[in-house]
Amino acid sequence: LAVRMLERLGHRVDHVENGFQALRAMCQNEHDLVLMDIQMPEMDGLELTRAIRAREAGSAGPRLPIMAVTANAFMEDEPGWKEAGMDAYLSKPFSPRTLEAALRDLLDSASDSSREVSTPAVTAVS
Repeated sequence: LAVRMLERLGHRVDHVENGFQALRAMCQNEHDLVLMDIQMPEMDGLELTRAIRAREAGSAGPRLPIMAVTANAFMEDEPGWKEAGMDAYLSKPFSPRTLEAALRDLLDSASDSSREVSTPAVTAVS
């Protein structure tokens, strides 16, 4: 459902099933942000975020914005997401309008950090 919402908003979406596939997709194509489920098989969202941030630490490229998507959005969980390197989160279920606003806020803050966003390419991991 989220993939269809993203496509209707004009985003090019690479949808993958787990963290290992997401890392492979990010190596093959450039993305403007990652919309990531916290609970995934094989590699959860926190592990994947740490792996992405570790890769970025070894490069001169810009920081990739990562938005967590979860049905378990409790205030006490947010510090763990931030510590892993996530930039924002969105609670399920969400409407197309809520998704659009959250993405706009995240991309705006990323572009304020001098990250140039040319095409709205998203990796959706669920």
